[in-house]
Amino acid sequence: MDKKKKILVIDDDESMGSIVKLHLERSGKYEVFIYTDGQEGITAVKHRKPDLILLDILMPNMSGTDVIERLLEDKMTKDIPVIFLTGAVTKEDIKIQGGVVGGRRFLAKPVSVRDLLDTVESALLQLPASID
Repeated sequence: MDKKKKILVIDDDESMGSIVKLHLERSGKYEVFIYTDGQEGITAVKHRKPDLILLDILMPNMSGTDVIERLLEDKMTKDIPVIFLTGAVTKEDIKIQGGVVGGRRFLAKPVSVRDLLDTVESALLQLPASID
């Protein structure tokens, strides 16, 4: 059996993180860790070495854009794929952009289970994201 991929969720909304964790782990392919603070998430990325990060943008103390800047500065973490999972953009914005905004993959909250799984899978395979 293949080893489960590690996904790290950094989102100040604990219930959103729990829902994402439930759906991803239910697929049987992923092990998911949730962090509700940007700095805590950065530390966890270095410790857990995830295969993928799901990152909220609007968070107190440290925004998702601050988190990704810090991850990109570190050669240990700069190549980990990141998908922004946020309420800061609409599903329509993302659809128009083909799932990519500013060179990064985005999912709009609330996200459907299918879109979540499809986008995570394509990011892990390094395929272009596709949004129906």
